[in-house]
Amino acid sequence: MTTRPTPVLVFDGDCAICSTLARFTARRVRRHNADFAIAPWQELDLASLGLTEAQCIEALQWIGADGKISAAHNAVAQALWNGHAWFKPAAAVIWAPGINQLAAVVYRWVADNRHRLPGGTPACSIPR
Repeated sequence: MTTRPTPVLVFDGDCAICSTLARFTARRVRRHNADFAIAPWQELDLASLGLTEAQCIEALQWIGADGKISAAHNAVAQALWNGHAWFKPAAAVIWAPGINQLAAVVYRWVADNRHRLPGGTPACSIPR
């Protein structure tokens, strides 16, 4: 019998905002610890997950049980979909045609400006 790998939500552990949202996801979004792992990229073997440091600096990453990688707003949607049932509608909205493109723009703006947002620090800025 083969065990199904646990999905992983990979965030930037140097960013205060990302770390706060990861803790919120662990406490409020995820039903059980076994649903999916949440880990900072700085503590992971990225190559074994099929990720690069550049990808992880650029955006939140989701590695599904099947190994499929979703990034940015789609990673957010995956975490919501795999959490408590009441978060599934939010994931479905993010994935909806038209809304998905808007979610991409909003995600990119937040990611690019996270060091300017409340709770952000210089460590939150994305190097260019």
